Amino acid sequence: MTTTNISPSSIVVEVLRGDNYDDWSACMKSYMLAQDLWDFIEPPGLQEGDQEVDSKPIDHQESDSKALRRKNAAALHAIQISCAPYILSKIRSITSAKVAWDTLANMQKLQVTTAEPPQLSRMNAGLDRWRELYKHAHEGNWEATKRFLDLHPEAKIVKITPVGETALHVAIAAGNVKLVEKLVELMSPEDLEIAEQAGCSALSYAAMQGITKMAKCMIIKNKKLVNLPNGGGCIPVVVSCLGNHKDMTHYLYSVTPAELLCEDSGNHGSLLLQFSIASEMFDIALDLLQRFPSLATALDKIWKLNAVTQLSFLPDRFHSGSRLAFWQRWIYSCIHIGPPISFSDHMPQASSRPRKEYHVINLIILSSPRHKQIYDVKLNHIYSAELLRRMVKRISTLDFEKYGECGLFRAFNNAVKNGIVEMIVEMVKVCPNLMHTLDKNGRVFLMSSIAHRQEKIFSLFYGLEGRNGNFLSVTDFFDNTMLHCAGELSPSTQLARISGAALQMQRELQWYREVESIVNPRAKTYCNQNGETPGQLFTKSYEKLMAAGEKWMKQVATSSTVVGALIITVMFTEAFTVPGGNKDTGFPESSRYSENDFLKSLPRKLVIGLCTLFISIATMMVAFCAALRIVMDGRLEVVIPVSLLAGIPVTLFILLQFPLLVEIFISTYGPGIFNRKMKRWY
Repeated sequence: MTTTNISPSSIVVEVLRGDNYDDWSACMKSYMLAQDLWDFIEPPGLQEGDQEVDSKPIDHQESDSKALRRKNAAALHAIQISCAPYILSKIRSITSAKVAWDTLANMQKLQVTTAEPPQLSRMNAGLDRWRELYKHAHEGNWEATKRFLDLHPEAKIVKITPVGETALHVAIAAGNVKLVEKLVELMSPEDLEIAEQAGCSALSYAAMQGITKMAKCMIIKNKKLVNLPNGGGCIPVVVSCLGNHKDMTHYLYSVTPAELLCEDSGNHGSLLLQFSIASEMFDIALDLLQRFPSLATALDKIWKLNAVTQLSFLPDRFHSGSRLAFWQRWIYSCIHIGPPISFSDHMPQASSRPRKEYHVINLIILSSPRHKQIYDVKLNHIYSAELLRRMVKRISTLDFEKYGECGLFRAFNNAVKNGIVEMIVEMVKVCPNLMHTLDKNGRVFLMSSIAHRQEKIFSLFYGLEGRNGNFLSVTDFFDNTMLHCAGELSPSTQLARISGAALQMQRELQWYREVESIVNPRAKTYCNQNGETPGQLFTKSYEKLMAAGEKWMKQVATSSTVVGALIITVMFTEAFTVPGGNKDTGFPESSRYSENDFLKSLPRKLVIGLCTLFISIATMMVAFCAALRIVMDGRLEVVIPVSLLAGIPVTLFILLQFPLLVEIFISTYGPGIFNRKMKRWY
């Protein structure tokens, strides 16, 4: 199957907004027909249960199903990149191209059924009449706008654009604060409630812009504006939080009635809590959980998600998901941050960031932008841990039967997939049965951690009392054992964390050997539904990676051989060739590159070779400098500059290759990625 290339500029003339659905859908249909993707929008002979391609487990689809999955992703991607950002936000969680298409079509139908009354329609029939007003409002020219409104008093509430915007909407979108304030003075409280075609009031526009002064002047005149949702069902404070406008969000949160956040099964409150977590407005999130604990598990009406699920998508918010270098970890440990503070704790001056306790070492750390990033990382970890603690407290009050209704099984499986140890530990402590829940492939958390290569989650097994043997004998829906999961190809995102195909192959072997050491010996010969033993599956899955690893090892060896040849040429000034070597590489090969060789043998040889190379470079430089001083008869004004210049390429080579040597050494002889000495945690 050929790859479908997606180019945003070649799909549609304009991205989808609220007023161009017909043109947009026509362009999209033509594009998808040309790319052989339209079957995912109007599939011929669609059978029940076939609507979503990715409903089948990824690892066990037939080859044609994998091709269909790729085409569905291509169609979905084409739709996503052809939508305006506020339209995309309404379909971003959808994984089926057809469902996304139908959702957009239904949104268009909703706009048509909520069209303006006949009297306003007649008033807006001739938009050309208001072109001058649009120009003045867009440019922020109050004097010209005032003259126009004096001649046409009704124009202040007329919809003057094709998408139904009033002059106030236009001025807000253009960011003209003074003009907005003047227009608000002329309008009645009811006039401020007029919405454009997509259902957005003027306050929703201001919330999207993030200009607090605009919102204040409108709310002072009509406090009910904070209750009006836009066409997508989001009230202004949620719209502002989604746009990551911290000052605006804090202001709107302070004037939004608390009862509104709890209405409709906590829909608005759930959305605000989710977005405040995603936007790092931790003080608002903590305040919401403190005032309304039920919001932790309340599902919103748009994406059917809740705050617990939202947190499970954010592994970088927790210490277990951080990838810090050694020096970064040291700075991290030196940073002091006080206890978490919620919004109510520092009213009336709400800040976009929680209050900080500045100590001398904090001031030193914060003086550097790079160190400030580490400070923010630790701040995220502390507040996320507090959010998790409050969410788990709410979960502990629920019956197990309600866990599915609240999406907790999904959140738990997401936490396993993303390697969030803190979530797994805290959730299991209040509900041990979660350890035995199954993901979409029928895998318990331990099997899932292997499939997704989350070593920190897998290491939790060593902290279980009695090393719970129930996990070791289970199989998934396809009769795969834990060892089969270790034999499958690692997710590309996990492989990308490791540099070099050979080290990637070594890491996969380490996983296979670790799982092999804890399962029953019979598991080594157990066949899954495809009739494959774990060993056969491993060999099949890693055939290409092993070939790439062999190629990578030869490339590193070749570059080292070239440098070695240059060293000998400099030191002995005579031609050099490697006898008996490989004609392509110029060095003898002493390995057959079997699977097991990547575990210890090949990395050990590479470590020895690189160490020898660095020693050779050092001795060469000593010899070169000594010889230069002798030849130049001790003339340091010549010897020192020449030696320094000669050391530049050598230094660059060492800087480039030394991190590789360290990585190989730690990967081969280090403590390993698994914590077999984990203390009991449950």
